[in-house]
Amino acid sequence: MTRSISRSLFAALAGFTVLICLCYTGLAVVIAYVTEDMLVERLLTREAAAIASHAAHEGRLPRPSSDLITLHTRRATLPAAVRAKTSPSDLRAEVFAGDAHYHLMVRELPLHGRITILADVTPMLVVSKVVQDVGGVLIFVALALIGLALLLAWLLARRLVRPLQTLALEARGLHPGSVASFSARARPDEIGELAGRLETSFNALQAALRREHDFTRDVGHELRTPLTVMNNTLALAATRPPERSDIAQLQAGLDELRATIEVLFALARAQHIGHASVDLRACIEQSLLRLPGDALTEERLAVDLPERLPVDGNQHLAKLLIANCLGNALFHGGPGCRLAIEWAGDRLTIANTVDTVDTVNRGRVQGFAHGQNLLARVAGAMGWNIAFHPGEASYRVEIAPRPAS
Repeated sequence: MTRSISRSLFAALAGFTVLICLCYTGLAVVIAYVTEDMLVERLLTREAAAIASHAAHEGRLPRPSSDLITLHTRRATLPAAVRAKTSPSDLRAEVFAGDAHYHLMVRELPLHGRITILADVTPMLVVSKVVQDVGGVLIFVALALIGLALLLAWLLARRLVRPLQTLALEARGLHPGSVASFSARARPDEIGELAGRLETSFNALQAALRREHDFTRDVGHELRTPLTVMNNTLALAATRPPERSDIAQLQAGLDELRATIEVLFALARAQHIGHASVDLRACIEQSLLRLPGDALTEERLAVDLPERLPVDGNQHLAKLLIANCLGNALFHGGPGCRLAIEWAGDRLTIANTVDTVDTVNRGRVQGFAHGQNLLARVAGAMGWNIAFHPGEASYRVEIAPRPAS
């Protein structure tokens, strides 16, 4: 069972507030009583000093200056309640006797011996009188202040916890495939930092799950065809001696698997590959140089590109994209196809003619013939756009890269 952090915080603040109120109330009461006792004690001390001075000069005991104070030369003259609650050895004492409250002080005088100064301080008990007269008002004010403190504690707890509750509600509403966007991310405190870390972690996890899903789907889709072709070729080779075309088909299947796996792993790592300024012309030139020597002659190739083509992307993915587009064009265009590469405006165009009477590649299957999805994902990983325009006598691919910043 989950507990509300708002209730827990309110309980802590409320308990702390009530405890502070009770402690300060008790401290105030103690200070009031101690002050009252100190005042009575000082009055008795001054009275004792005055009596001792008068007895030393006049030779007799004076009359006390207050009607509340009496002098006793013998213990027997003390009130019975005082005698019952004190001993002859006590020099100071405080006696509660029903409604009376006595303070006792004993002094030794040279000519008069041991005398007892007894003060009935009942009329001087101001604290008790105040409590009796205005105690109800004080209790009402104390309860009102405690109620106000509890209200402030509730408002404070609600204000402090509301961002966390909003964050928890937004996190609870997330589902697989969604993009996290927490409203508390802009806060300049620890809650904002927590929201930013959660948002980044959740989105990174979703991206990893998407890459895993795409990788699994692409493996099942893109590798099934070449594996099937290779399996059929091997099955035919078991019934008859393998021909040169069968070996070429197996080699083409292996090359296709290698190229497909390279693209798949590049896509799987695309999230961790940084983007930078890339010279697209250099990528095209390197891809052309990697083509087989007899794949394309100068008469069948037309290139119209600027001296430099700086774009924003990843060099490895850009080379893969260009190399696969060129490989598709040469394979499906046939042995006599003509290839044109040009830059117009903000996009690269790769166009090739299609040999309708192709006796070499007829019956063969090449993986990138149905790999447009992979090429689109390679381009999308860099933020590029790619479009395919097939035709009966020609095929055109248009790539719109992001301009270099």
